Parts: sequence; C-alpha cells; structure tokens
Amino acid sequence: MKPYLQLFDFSKKINYRTEILAGLTVAMTMIPESLSFAILAGFPPLTGLYAAFIMGLVTAILGGRPGLVSGGAGATVIVLIALMKTQGIEYVFAAVALAGVIQILVGLFRLGKFVRLVPQPVMFGFVNGLAVIIFMSQLQQFKTMVNGTEVWLSGTPLYTMLGLVLLTVAIVIFLPKVTKAVPASLVAIITVFILVLGFGIPTKLVSDIASVAGGFPPFHIPKIPLNLEMLKIIFPYSLIMAGVGLTEGLLTLNLVDEITATKGNRNRESIAQGVANILNGFFTGMGGCPMIAQTLVNLSAGARARLSGIVAALTILLIILIGAPVIDRVPMAALVGVMMMVAIGTFEWMSFKVINKMPKQDIVIGILVAVITIWLHNLALAVLVGVIISALVFAWESSKRIRANQYVDNTGAKHYELFGPLFFGSVANFNALFDVAHDPENIIVDFKHSRVFDMSGIDALNKLTEKYQAADKKLQLRHLSDDCKRLLRNADKIIQVNIIEDPTYRVATER
Repeated sequence: MKPYLQLFDFSKKINYRTEILAGLTVAMTMIPESLSFAILAGFPPLTGLYAAFIMGLVTAILGGRPGLVSGGAGATVIVLIALMKTQGIEYVFAAVALAGVIQILVGLFRLGKFVRLVPQPVMFGFVNGLAVIIFMSQLQQFKTMVNGTEVWLSGTPLYTMLGLVLLTVAIVIFLPKVTKAVPASLVAIITVFILVLGFGIPTKLVSDIASVAGGFPPFHIPKIPLNLEMLKIIFPYSLIMAGVGLTEGLLTLNLVDEITATKGNRNRESIAQGVANILNGFFTGMGGCPMIAQTLVNLSAGARARLSGIVAALTILLIILIGAPVIDRVPMAALVGVMMMVAIGTFEWMSFKVINKMPKQDIVIGILVAVITIWLHNLALAVLVGVIISALVFAWESSKRIRANQYVDNTGAKHYELFGPLFFGSVANFNALFDVAHDPENIIVDFKHSRVFDMSGIDALNKLTEKYQAADKKLQLRHLSDDCKRLLRNADKIIQVNIIEDPTYRVATER
C-alpha cells in the first residue's frame, strides 16, 4: 500500500479514541502558541491559526511519519520578522510560498539524508536548549500590561496563576498512575477550565492574547511585483526559513523515531512541509514547521497514527469557525502547566548521567549548542555550529592518527607502512614521516591500512614524489584501494602526480 494511503489502511490497528483525544489535546496547546508567535512577529493573529491548521492537516496526511505535529512554529516565524517590518505582510506570504518550493526541491533531490550528519552531542544540546526555551517561554504568561508597561504579576493574581499551574502539573503527573484511558493533559485543561468558570476565578484567559474567531482561510495571491528585484528581497528569507524548518523538522523526526522505535521518511517530510508552506503563502498563513513540544504532547497522549494530527488540525479550524467563544475562556494557566511538563519531558536528563563518560570535546559541543539555542532562539544556527565544530574536532583527531611502520627489506628497499587517513588535516604529519635525504634509492609506500581522501592528500603525494625524483630516488605506491586509484587518475589531469608505477599495482599512467 502506498505511504500516503497509510491512514486508510484498516489492516493497521488504530486506537481511535486515543488518537482523537490526543488530537484535541494538541489543538488546545497549539492555539495559544500560534497566536503568540503571530502577534510577536506583527502578523494578524489569525495568520498563526491558519498556519496551524494548514501545516497540521497537510503534514499529517502527506508527512514523513505518523505522530509528528506541525504548525505555526516560532523558529520559522522569527526569520520573517525583519521582512514584515521592512516590506509588509504581502512579501511575507510570498517568502513563505517560495520557502515551500525550496523544501520540495530538497525532498525531491533526497537531501534530507544529511540530517544523519548531526552528532549525538549536538542532538543533546539541541533538545536540552529547546526544552529550556519551551519552559522559559511559559514565564511570559506570568506578566501583565500596566499603563502600557509589561510587569510581573504580584499578589493575588500571581498566587492564583501559580496555584492553577501547579494543579495542572499535579494532574498531568498523577493521573496516569490511576488511569491512562484519557490523556492527562486534556483532563488537566478541562479540570482547570471548569474550576475557573464555575467559581468565577479571575485569571488570564486565551482571549487576553487575541480572539480566535474568524472564517475559512481565504485564497489570496500575494500582491507583490513579479520581478527580479522582488525575488532578491524575499529569496534570502525564504532560504533561511526553509533551512530552519527542515532542520527543526528532521531533527524532531529523528527524536520521534527514537521514542517510537520506528523509522520516518525524511524526504517525504521535506516535500510535505514544502506543500504546506506553499498553501500557507496562498491562504494567508504565516508558515511553519514540525513543533517538537506539540509532537511530544501528541506522543505522550498515546498517539501513534496520522489521525491525531488530522483531528488537531480540524479542531483548530472548527474553533476558528464556531468554537471561539468557548476557547476564549480557557485559562492560560492550564496551557502553561501542560507546556511546562512538556519541557521537563523534552529535556534529555540522561545526558547528565553520561556526561562523565563523554569526551571533553563532546561535552563542550553539547553545552555550546544548548547555549546558542537558548540565547539566539535559532535552532538551525545552533545545530549548524555544532556540526561544524564536531567536524573540525573529528578532522583534528583524525589528523593525528596517521603514522608509519618503517623497515628495510632484503633488497635494500625502505618500506613505509602507513596507518590512518591521508587528507587535508593529516598532510603535515604525513610529510614529517619521510626522510628523503637519508632514505635509500628505492622507497615503497604501502597504503594497505591507509586511504587517500581528498585533493590535499593527492597534492601531498605529488610533492613527495617530486622530492624523491629530485634526489634521484625511486618511489612506489602499493595496496592502493580502487577509490584511491580513481582519485589519482582523475587528479593526473589537474596536477602532475609523479608516481613511478608498481609492477603489481597499477596506480598511474606510464611515464
């Protein structure tokens, strides 16, 4: 059966009650977050809800794996704030659509596999930094506006908010020990809602952020000039948004793979994100990507199929159309409590247990990624920095591994039996292995336990042969692997590789 028909594969056992309840819980937690991010960026509030609906529905049906939840995420919205301030909302819609096109191309060319290059310390830093961001962002709800100035709650409003948040947390923690028939997060939200409504407790509500009432997302072609100048303006934002969305999305997909012990499809997820963002651009949504917090809410509620994501998206649409009067009355304290528990569950506490067993450089990389994630709220940049540093550390460590066993055989030829990779980082150590001035007339370099990996390695061989030829000595290479031979033959057209041919192992053109 084709992957996009998986939802309708009735041979797979789906717990419909669990999926529906999980979807309702996800919708409740997604609404205030989508509204908050839209308002933060200066967008109309409904653009956030439209993004949550469109992203959620399209990726739930077409996405790379069940259980992954997408919506109007802050990681992608932050990229568009500057464009909104300088060019306006129409350019934002165009940039979102173009970002979708880029994401589709990434999926079609199967570039999603490169997420496998993200090392585990970077994942630890990414997840832990994200958990701190989720937790810290909830503290915003403990503030209020007084005479146009934002101040912390105090007195009775503060104690009320704290009490309701703690009640929510208690329900989320202890209810699963009694029953798992319904998601604890949904029960907590409903309980606090009834308590506040029944006793008329004054506290911050969803309506204090913005109204969620509206109509169906309208079809809208961005009103922008179709010329090269416009493309120059939006392309950098679209490229960054596409990269941020894919980075966060594919890392979230990896996390879900680990939690569910199943495997998602990265390229399919990239295409689904792209389709959803194109629709966002033409249906007045602010765009988005997979949301790790809502995904974890979904998984913790027991959802494992695509149905929960579809239910969440359709619930958001129904709330926009007819359910606003009820949702407006939901206490923010209940949603804050749920999200704080999500943050606690997101944090990789295991990283503390293994920290004394990790190499020092991995510890530094993990902490650095977490700090960048928290400080700049830029997940893609944090991961990119972590991957680059990890790659440089690996190159440095690998460069020190090249060595040679030296001996002279019964014919008087000196052998250099190499161990370790020959690449740009190890060239200096490679050159230091040879004693051209004092070596005999015949030298054999054995690559049985070594490989040539790049142009720097080839150039090092070229210069070494030149040195031996200048000293009127003969150099032979042995046990080159097939890929090394291909590199040398290809390079022979670019640089002069002066290698005397071994009678047994053909490695270069005859001279």
